[in-house]
Amino acid sequence: MSVESIILVVGDEELLVERAIGDVVASVRAGDPDIEVIDLAPGGLEPGRISELTSPSLFGGGKVLVLRSAQDLGKDLTAEVLKYAKTPAEDVVLVAVHPGGAKGKALVDGLTKLNARKIACPKVTRAGERVDFVRGEIRKAGGKISADGARGLIEAVGNDLRELAAACSQLVADTGGKIDDAAIARYYRGRAEVSGFTVADKAIEGQLAEALEQLRWALATGVAPVLIVSALAQGVRGLAKVGGAPRGARGAALAKDLGMPPWKIDRVQKQLRGWSGDGVARALTAVAEADAEVKGGAADPAYALEKTVARIVAARN
Repeated sequence: MSVESIILVVGDEELLVERAIGDVVASVRAGDPDIEVIDLAPGGLEPGRISELTSPSLFGGGKVLVLRSAQDLGKDLTAEVLKYAKTPAEDVVLVAVHPGGAKGKALVDGLTKLNARKIACPKVTRAGERVDFVRGEIRKAGGKISADGARGLIEAVGNDLRELAAACSQLVADTGGKIDDAAIARYYRGRAEVSGFTVADKAIEGQLAEALEQLRWALATGVAPVLIVSALAQGVRGLAKVGGAPRGARGAALAKDLGMPPWKIDRVQKQLRGWSGDGVARALTAVAEADAEVKGGAADPAYALEKTVARIVAARN
């Protein structure tokens, strides 16, 4: 077989674990379409069963044994697996699936010492890792999305990797591959309303038409005007904070001083291009007036917000 005989899948990110197993099976089937795949769990295993399944068959044919929840094997079955792994059968691929952690670690250590191929599938917990996951999914499907766009999709869909993967596939299929904020809002506004922060980003970046489009979508899906004003204010204040930081300040020290995550500082620094100190001051005045109008019960909050967005874009120039 061209695939390694012993494979250790370690981690508890369910989607990645299933994909790893699927990739192994697909690789084996590429050389032998009739390969038998057998799922095993510790609860249904008895001593000697591994030896039985890995013994040569009278009828020939290879096997892929997927040993799930390997942390629950127990001492005797772990010893049996490790003994087999020292001299594996040529026509059998054994995939041991372990979630990581201390329980059942003897199996992981033993297979590692025997040079089993190890596939890591750790839980994706960091925001940056989820962004990388989304961009990778879009790229594999033949599309393209920016880091900001990936963050927007995560905000709309949530952190579950299965749902994110499905969303990525659907968006590429339906948009032809170019995925922007408008596409994300159009497909997922029923699950997560277009946020005021999307409106603020477009306005600050000088994209008037897009900002107004996002504003109308946000209002149409029930986002309160006061929340949109708040997002606009936070966005403009972010420009003031980052633009007023000491020259040469950067990294973790700057993030700590400003009370902003590094990724957000990077984003605001890019948004600052095209802004002057006077322009930021005019934008701050615009959002302060909008705040007073909306909270004071303006006759037409939507018009007040559209006017404010236009003033912010004009201040940038």
